[in-house]
Amino acid sequence: MVENKKQQLNDLNVFPVPDGDTGTNMSMTLNAAATELRKLSDTDSLTKVADTAASAMLRGARGNSGVILSLLFRGFSRKLKGMEECDGLMLSAALKAGVEAAYKAVMKPTEGTILTVSRVSAAVAEASAAEENCFETVLAATVASADSALAQTMYQNPVLEKAGVVDAGGKGWLLVLEAMLAVARGEVIETTVSSETPVKEQADFSDFNAEDITFQYCTEFIISRENKKDPEELRAFLAGLGDSLVLVDDDEIIKVHVHTNDPGKAMSEAINYGSFVTVKVENMKLQHTEKVVDNPAENSKETPVEDAVAAPEKHYGMVSVCAGDGLADIFRELGADNIIQGGQTMNPSTQDILQKVNATPAEVVFVFPNNKNIIMAAQQAVGLTEKTLIVVPSKTIPQGVTAMLNFDPDADAQTNLQTMIAAMENVTTVQLTYAARNSDFDGHKIRAGEYLALYGGALFGSDKNASTLLKALAKKLSKEQKEFITIFYGADTNEAEAENAAEILRKYCTGAEVSVLRGGQPVYYYLISAE
Repeated sequence: MVENKKQQLNDLNVFPVPDGDTGTNMSMTLNAAATELRKLSDTDSLTKVADTAASAMLRGARGNSGVILSLLFRGFSRKLKGMEECDGLMLSAALKAGVEAAYKAVMKPTEGTILTVSRVSAAVAEASAAEENCFETVLAATVASADSALAQTMYQNPVLEKAGVVDAGGKGWLLVLEAMLAVARGEVIETTVSSETPVKEQADFSDFNAEDITFQYCTEFIISRENKKDPEELRAFLAGLGDSLVLVDDDEIIKVHVHTNDPGKAMSEAINYGSFVTVKVENMKLQHTEKVVDNPAENSKETPVEDAVAAPEKHYGMVSVCAGDGLADIFRELGADNIIQGGQTMNPSTQDILQKVNATPAEVVFVFPNNKNIIMAAQQAVGLTEKTLIVVPSKTIPQGVTAMLNFDPDADAQTNLQTMIAAMENVTTVQLTYAARNSDFDGHKIRAGEYLALYGGALFGSDKNASTLLKALAKKLSKEQKEFITIFYGADTNEAEAENAAEILRKYCTGAEVSVLRGGQPVYYYLISAE
């Protein structure tokens, strides 16, 4: 059902930029599981089926919506382990476990999203199972509840309410539940082969509201469990030390994420529980406060890495995500060992990222997602490789370029990460694309086909004339006294047009050095980096 209606989900994106692909991401995540499930036989156990689906979806997860979807299915894998059949009580327990995993993975859960729809419907499933332990009855109640919860998302998120739409991810989860119910009732779901071109990613509504930082350091670490100390004692200690605490443990590790002003104190306490496997400390005043934490319970034992792992020939390696041969060449010149083709219109999966990380002949591999909707998928790969994987939270191509320019091969990994994050904070990304459809967004009336400008991720304006927009952007950049401006021109723009755009910027930004480079990227006519 998600495959059949993926464009409908894409179109729920309230931002008119041609980059809303919640439906595409969820569809591709589910298809990763379908591919692996087709390899199983009719005699394979329920546990085998659930484990196969969860493992494939984790690796195939694309975008934030795909990663959350994979975590919801992880609940089935955990709760159905060792079971030969699933009744209503087991179904409700599996749904609840998936919701818990998804909420733990998201640092600041936002109401009016797929998380809300899954949580509300799982609670109804639990109540239904208590009344009648019947798989189909419980699933039917879950579907009805998810449908009602989805309708409410429009009023739980002000951006959705203003646009008059429901949440795309929540709608996708409803379609998944409806498909489950149809199969349980013996109905056949015919897949419609679509020739449509996917638009691209779901809006990240958390970005519309920034919060003041109370605790400065984002501290994350994994400890190997070497004694019998109760992780709940560590949780209680850390809860008094900061906020945004996520602690998940299994038989082998304890994974911690916490915001604190004293990371040293947090780690001093943690060492009492076992030895450190990985440690990462980030100064959040040098990066955006909204980020997504990788699911700490997923480890290489549950999801074995099958790809060949390149032997380390050096200490540091780099993997960069980008679309466009010009951008790929730029990242290679900056030191990227491997390039993942992706970004606009095509989010790479966790498995895609993992393959390139494993193929990099280095002990420590930095990954540059260069797109906010790829960061979470990259973070999911951290526990799936024997290499030390560090995800640099670059949300745009200009941020990724600047980060790599500031990399120091002689510095330690954490110093490099902090330096790159600090450098990215000084970069303003300007994007010129086209409006995918008519829209009235945040007071701007936009018509399909118009040139559309984004400034720092926010809508700047739209116009029938690209030069008009470029002049307005140049005036804004001039007021901010930018010193270095680089134009990466896309596949639908030629060098002469890019030089004309550069002249407009030079006219208004008289104190800036303006450069033009071929990016070859799709969707965006110009990606502009200003520092």
